Amino acid sequence: MNLLLKSAVALFYRLLEIVMVLCMVVMLIMVFGNVMLRLFFNSGIDLSEEMPRFAFIWLTFLGAIVGLHRRAHLGVDMVVRALPLVGRKICWGLSQAIMLICAYYIVYGTWLQHEIITGNASPVAQISTLWVYGVSYVTGIAIAIICIANLVRLFLGMVEEHELIDVNEEGMSEVQEIEHELADQTAHKGAAR
Repeated sequence: MNLLLKSAVALFYRLLEIVMVLCMVVMLIMVFGNVMLRLFFNSGIDLSEEMPRFAFIWLTFLGAIVGLHRRAHLGVDMVVRALPLVGRKICWGLSQAIMLICAYYIVYGTWLQHEIITGNASPVAQISTLWVYGVSYVTGIAIAIICIANLVRLFLGMVEEHELIDVNEEGMSEVQEIEHELADQTAHKGAAR
């Protein structure tokens, strides 16, 4: 059962990544094609004004889910790192609870606007804007599930110590490299004077 659940979760995130890549491809092809048409043929495709914008909305919302799953969102961890283990657990639990509340409001806000969104059609494609903004249902529900699972794991004592810092170490090494380069440049400028 556990292996089946892990496979389903991996498949879900793989599907999200595929949709994100498709959104990038749509944006690239439609914007580039429209620029070329305008530049060389003094014409354009009306649909290519709308579809890249819609693809960008989907890319952003789905990227938020994948980013939360991979712990790849930006964060400031200076205070949390200074806390003892219990303090880190409390802060991590609070952040998960706050994100859960935000996810609730994403879904609830979309639900309040559901009738309006469904009734509106995009100007060019004439599709219901639910197909565009309905992605917030997916995002809110997925973020809520991630946060609930994290809170359950925290209460069961299954969260490892390195997870309590919600900053991805890969991204931090790049930031630290940039900081070292800036410090070296500043030191070289000071020595040259």
